[in-house]
Amino acid sequence: MYLCVMLKATLLKAVEAGATQLQHFFNGEFKISNKEGVNNLVTEADHAAEKAIIDTIRQDHPDHFILSEESGELIMDSEYKWIVDPIDGTVNFANGIPICCVSIALEKAGEMLLGAVYNPLMNEMFFAQKGFGASLNDKKINVSDKTEVIKSCLVTGFPYTYLDEPNGPLQVFERFIRKGVPVRRLGSAAIDLCWVAAGRFDGFYEHKLQAWDSAAGFLIVEEAGGKVTDFEGNYYSPYQPHLLATNGKIHDEMLDVINNRKKLG
Repeated sequence: MYLCVMLKATLLKAVEAGATQLQHFFNGEFKISNKEGVNNLVTEADHAAEKAIIDTIRQDHPDHFILSEESGELIMDSEYKWIVDPIDGTVNFANGIPICCVSIALEKAGEMLLGAVYNPLMNEMFFAQKGFGASLNDKKINVSDKTEVIKSCLVTGFPYTYLDEPNGPLQVFERFIRKGVPVRRLGSAAIDLCWVAAGRFDGFYEHKLQAWDSAAGFLIVEEAGGKVTDFEGNYYSPYQPHLLATNGKIHDEMLDVINNRKKLG
């Protein structure tokens, strides 16, 4: 129990450290470079936030494994792995759009234990501990109670490198919007997941995510009473690309639409 308290304290210090850098650079001047794919940006702020986060984790737990978006794997022989996105929603951040956040999760022996997603620009701190529920600014949150996809509000994202694959992001998107289902695109998968957990959205799906995009958010959704799977309905692993997160009540119907087994309306 004491160890878990210590780990939570480190997690919260780390997200605060990253958020301090996010706030420092937001709407200021900073260097921007490009990764693979058009508009797949990395900024000076990403690197500063990542350094602050890793330094904080290393100070408390120097022997832990860290997986971070910009630095990759910092491998240690440990059953604990920190999964870090220093700024999720970098394009939003670079354009002065305040839908961006720091996202950090802690995994032990393949099981997600803790997750925190912090958007300091909106003063929203989402947190979950396995088996203890999810919160927004220390207040318990729960998923919505919608039971039909046609009456739901959804959110999605699109990959920077779009592969013209069967049943791809544009085809699935079209199935929903042609039937009048509102589908938003905020530009931050971590925030999308947290807003499902808070009941603002009823479902979120995306075709191509990395572990740092979803590791914290998917635990927050589950602890808020939601359901998270891959596109086949299997238990979700952040180390595969496809994600569907819902309030649970519309999950099977969403899977049917995504896999083109059912038409809406």
